Amino acid sequence: MKRLIPILMLAAACSHNPVVTVEGGKIQGTVKDVVVAFKGIPFAAPPVGEFRWKAPQPVVPWAGVRVCDHFGAPSWQPNHVPTDGYMHEFFFDGDPEFSEDCLYLNVWAPEKGENLPVTLWIHGGAFSYGWGFEPEMDGEEWAKHGGILVSFNYRLGLLGFLAHPLLSEENPEGTSGNYGLLDMIAALKWVKNNISAFGGDSSKITIMGQSAGAMGVKDLVTSPLSKDLMAGAIIQSGGGIMERSILGDFSLKDAEALWKDVMVWAGYTTLEEMRSIKPQDLLNISRLYSEATGKYPGFPAPVVDGIVLPETFDRASLEGRIANVPYMIGFTLDDMGGLDSGIERFCAVREQAGTPAYAYQFARRLPDDGRPGILTGAFHSSELWYMFKSLRLSWRPFTPGDYALSEDMITAWTTFAATGNPSWPPFTAEYPSFMIFKLDSKDAVASAMGTPLEP
Repeated sequence: MKRLIPILMLAAACSHNPVVTVEGGKIQGTVKDVVVAFKGIPFAAPPVGEFRWKAPQPVVPWAGVRVCDHFGAPSWQPNHVPTDGYMHEFFFDGDPEFSEDCLYLNVWAPEKGENLPVTLWIHGGAFSYGWGFEPEMDGEEWAKHGGILVSFNYRLGLLGFLAHPLLSEENPEGTSGNYGLLDMIAALKWVKNNISAFGGDSSKITIMGQSAGAMGVKDLVTSPLSKDLMAGAIIQSGGGIMERSILGDFSLKDAEALWKDVMVWAGYTTLEEMRSIKPQDLLNISRLYSEATGKYPGFPAPVVDGIVLPETFDRASLEGRIANVPYMIGFTLDDMGGLDSGIERFCAVREQAGTPAYAYQFARRLPDDGRPGILTGAFHSSELWYMFKSLRLSWRPFTPGDYALSEDMITAWTTFAATGNPSWPPFTAEYPSFMIFKLDSKDAVASAMGTPLEP
């Protein structure tokens, strides 16, 4: 059953809920305890019609006060199904309504404060799934720990990452395919320009992502359009310096040829025809193409286009051209294959560059209730419940030790955002250690520096 996103309401501000001015107009948030939340703030114009497959456009101004008390719709994506363990884990309330009009962000901030550290969260999902307000990504506890958390939706799948020679031809810069990445950059620029209205320090922005979101972080610290806009970066389950990225990093030429072949097979040979495709129909094109031809095109993802992404993260890291900021980087004990690789190499390169890299492993295998089909272990994404301290929103039988471990983790993450140091030593040649987040047999926090545990 789909959760309905309420229709936008414009209203006069209630006296007990704060109103701030941002790009586009005035917005009103809601207060809970000591946290104020603004949900569904537009950070760009709806990327629909003529704006499909174009860089995000300036936000459309509104009159009056926009009540930001509900989340904006996520980008079109396949529905989660019961056979997907992640449906049981994070999407147990069902999927929300999806829309091509998806460029909205959310802000959680302490009710009072100024010059606060800011973290911009980039959700994962193979660049084809997910949204910025999944239950595990709740920002209430983050704000209670003295930081501002911003999450957002970006264009996914073929809406976000279709490279095609006709799209490159119409673009004055001669590129295509990185629309979702440009959405991430637009969200970061929005934070830079507007976060002071919420008490944030625009010079102290940390970008943070997990899985595909971590790969988005790697792209943002590489892109000349964004790498000077952040003070720190957190890469969770996105690998380090690898031989080849698990997602993305195709050349523009290769990506154009691939997706042109898919579109021609589907019967779309002009931009007018492609822009007439219903967004829900775009979801099926890759699958149908694969079934018919036996060729699997893979997930649409960022491409090396020479402009937005002039080179790969690996090359830029090795040659000293990524953002010169502190980094946190890590993975989970039972992570997906390859996402634990290249981390030590990345940390060594950062040591040579003179900026710290703090490595970690999440090694707590989550408690469960024995139901079939659920995810077990310290699986990919399992740390999210802990570093957001959102365990209260999960069905899992978490223990007092889990809550204590979560407190340690959210403290480390928010401390890094505030200071550039999570309160453990950086990985160096002299001290090549990870912080291992775990519990002992007595359900007590037993996290310590050391060598990563083996699955």
